[in-house]
Amino acid sequence: MYAVTDPTTGEVAELYPTASDAEVEAAVTAAHAATAWGRTSTAAERSTLLRRLGDLHAEHRAELAASIVREMGKPLAEAEGEVDFCVDIYRYYADHAGEFLADEPLDVTSGPGSAVIRRSPLGVLLGIMPWNFPAYQVARFAAPNLALGNTIVLKHAPQCPATAALLERLFTKAGFPSGAYVNVYATNEQIAEVIADPRVQGVSLTGSERAGSAVAEIAGRHLKKVVLELGGSDPFVVLSTDDLDAVVDAAVAARLDNTGQACNAAKRFVVVQDLYDAFVEKFTARLLAGATGAPLSSAAAAENLGRQVDEAVAQGATLHTEGERHGAYFPAGVLTGLTTDHTAARQELFGPVAMVFPATDEDDAVRIANDTPYGLGSYVFTTDPAQAERVADRIEAGMVFVNGVGAEGAELPFGGIKRSGFGRELGRPGTEEFVNKKLIRTVA
Repeated sequence: MYAVTDPTTGEVAELYPTASDAEVEAAVTAAHAATAWGRTSTAAERSTLLRRLGDLHAEHRAELAASIVREMGKPLAEAEGEVDFCVDIYRYYADHAGEFLADEPLDVTSGPGSAVIRRSPLGVLLGIMPWNFPAYQVARFAAPNLALGNTIVLKHAPQCPATAALLERLFTKAGFPSGAYVNVYATNEQIAEVIADPRVQGVSLTGSERAGSAVAEIAGRHLKKVVLELGGSDPFVVLSTDDLDAVVDAAVAARLDNTGQACNAAKRFVVVQDLYDAFVEKFTARLLAGATGAPLSSAAAAENLGRQVDEAVAQGATLHTEGERHGAYFPAGVLTGLTTDHTAARQELFGPVAMVFPATDEDDAVRIANDTPYGLGSYVFTTDPAQAERVADRIEAGMVFVNGVGAEGAELPFGGIKRSGFGRELGRPGTEEFVNKKLIRTVA
């Protein structure tokens, strides 16, 4: 189940044995024992460990990046950038944990005395992570929760076992106590048992809708808190511009990030009619020219994307592309001639293929943008500040980026609505999901 498979060749380079039931039990037991550390350590002490962890990511940047490239085919520069973002995240929470976790005084109007809200850890959390950002996804979940004093059992994606093992070594080397962060190569059946375990207080999953639905069902049955970051088909809305070339460059960058395999990548490009023809011409040329040539994560991923694209073409869309599909390699492409009635318009295309839709005006653009089961991120480009504010308010998504791409940061909350999931990671909200906001009221 857990294997390093080179996406460039399809060859299996390493196999990792799936955990036994006893090993899974030991992981949960260790994490539960480490909750004593979480309850008794100070925010300053935990911040010191997080800062050291960030420094270790920087020191092992080349090793981590090489592992990411080997396991899921990411271009090296992007893998290095992913590790750099992890460093930012760990250092951010090291800098701000004391502030975020300080007692919050309340104004008492119901009688004498005082009251505060004290934020304390819940205990053991289960993290279920995806393959597309093997280090960043872990940082996004682990950093705020370790800052709180929660402990973590981490199940990584089956195709990222080597990166998973390396990350666990870095947590240990940083000085986190045994059990504070435990990697486990568990099966889906074993994970269902972990979720049900009364020692586990919550679950965070980044992955597919199907996985999110299954995890939420089990967690709900056992009254466990869940954070889900699922798929996305983010709209990139172009309403006006005084520099179409710059907008096109942003659009290409937004589609080709991680070879198109990012939940919050722009996937549906909605362009007002008077800019549509020029946008499509420039965007198609630059997207095809800008493709990295990197493979998708696996041949299976490429096959799935191929089925979606072929179905769109069979329904009347036109595919603009160059090159041939083979193995895990999938050439960049642009689909035009689409309406929101096309099946692909309501799906997530996880790869370097963009969908472009014409819109008659602002209202029509917002309609198209919102006509999706997803609601993760979105992008709005306009020269009119009033329009930017108006449209950003009308977009149904957890995140809206105005006149820019690649603007995520450790301090900015990340998450979606609708079938893109619920809950937030990063920023201060990242510390507010798995926390006991304990009221302490002193009357006299």
